[in-house]
Amino acid sequence: TKQEKLNKATARAVGALFLLATATYIIGNGLLESILTMPDYLRQVYPNSVQVVAGALLEFVDTVAVVGIGVLLFPILKRFNESIAVGYVATRIVEFEFLVFGAIGPLMLVTLSQDYVAAGAPDVSHFQTAGALLVTQHFLGYQIGMMALGLGSLFFCYLLYTSKLIPQWMSLVGLIGYAALFIGAVLELFGLSVGLMLSIPGGIFELILPLWLIFKGFNVEALTAAAPTPCKPPLTL
Repeated sequence: TKQEKLNKATARAVGALFLLATATYIIGNGLLESILTMPDYLRQVYPNSVQVVAGALLEFVDTVAVVGIGVLLFPILKRFNESIAVGYVATRIVEFEFLVFGAIGPLMLVTLSQDYVAAGAPDVSHFQTAGALLVTQHFLGYQIGMMALGLGSLFFCYLLYTSKLIPQWMSLVGLIGYAALFIGAVLELFGLSVGLMLSIPGGIFELILPLWLIFKGFNVEALTAAAPTPCKPPLTL
């Protein structure tokens, strides 16, 4: 039917956006971190400005993709629980805002690095202070964004589990993964560098979920059971 085709198309689009978000962030963040983690990053950012801008732009692509995921999933999730559907979109928007905030930091570093190099790379504290603040902005934007993602996706995976839109074992992987992601982001804010390790379960889920959606789609029986019943015409005498 037309609705079944629409559901399949939505599943494939959501799966593609999950993969796009993951790929663009990994590549973009890798381009940025390879420079921002250098001891003399203030000297390196401006000469490598093309790499820095490319990395930031890829992170911006990721932010658009995560909002797209929430928007496309909303009508599907709404059939089962409207509050969770609204909450999931809202947390994706919060994630978008903080990831954008974080990606702006490296872009601003380009100008700071240019001034720093033009000044002969002096050992002046205000350059180092401003640079450290912008690097921290990138770090905080990501961690707070991951907190929003982890929190909202716990309810998302709970809904997937109860609705059986996907296999329940997969939903459990998501619950574990997003709980670990949220905890890891919080611990990173307290200076414990465990976020990367604790993001692995969530990363696995964000790989198997989109592949499942692209090739299998949502559970047709679950969607059919949740479909609104058509209104009966009023009885006439």
